[in-house]
Amino acid sequence: MSTVLEGRGLSVRFGDLQVLERVDFAVQNGAAVGIVGPNGAGKTTLLNVLSGAIRPQPGTVSFQGRDVTRTRPDQRCRMGVGRAFQVPRPFGGMTVLENVVVAASYGGGLKGARAHRRAADVLDECGLAEIANRRAESLGLLHRKRLELARCLATGPKVVLLDEIGAGLTDAEAADLVAAIRHIRSSGTAIVWIEHIVHILVQVVDRLVCMDTGRVIADGPPAEVLKDAVVIDAYLGKAAT
Repeated sequence: MSTVLEGRGLSVRFGDLQVLERVDFAVQNGAAVGIVGPNGAGKTTLLNVLSGAIRPQPGTVSFQGRDVTRTRPDQRCRMGVGRAFQVPRPFGGMTVLENVVVAASYGGGLKGARAHRRAADVLDECGLAEIANRRAESLGLLHRKRLELARCLATGPKVVLLDEIGAGLTDAEAADLVAAIRHIRSSGTAIVWIEHIVHILVQVVDRLVCMDTGRVIADGPPAEVLKDAVVIDAYLGKAAT
């Protein structure tokens, strides 16, 4: 299986704080990788580097074998790196459908009828077709999360970066979200998912990476990583999951 997105030797420092330290990370086409770790471990910073929001110093990022270290986030999005954020911020004053059409147009590079067809397909995939004409600001949290996911998918990603998309959901809502993400994966899209709710994460991913203080401390099958004494000491013993 070929690698779709890879970071090598990724380091990031904010002033005196070393947030990432020589991190190596890769995800293969169609794979699903979960990232866990305590607050401040560097998880979101890693996603920011992979998506292009932060440039590593030093380190390199490659997408489908091409060096994209200096490529802007919007350019990476057009190439196939999608991103969904922890706090959904839909475009106010626009409908659910219009939000997704914007993503298909500006993130996916589609025009006119093609953008609308992509948006309609994605809304159906994410269970939002019945509320396509509702104003986005009127949605509850679960539907906002689904809309965040839909906007990401509308760009036509080959890999999706998810940052705590399950945060704030009830167990039933989280189960609905898991079903949607499983469907995305079944289509062949690779997934990198940061999540503190480990029991929903392991329902989707086949590989788990644990980070602490800017470094990867474990990487492997979820069952093995969660039994690792270093992981238990650094994360599971400190966080309620």
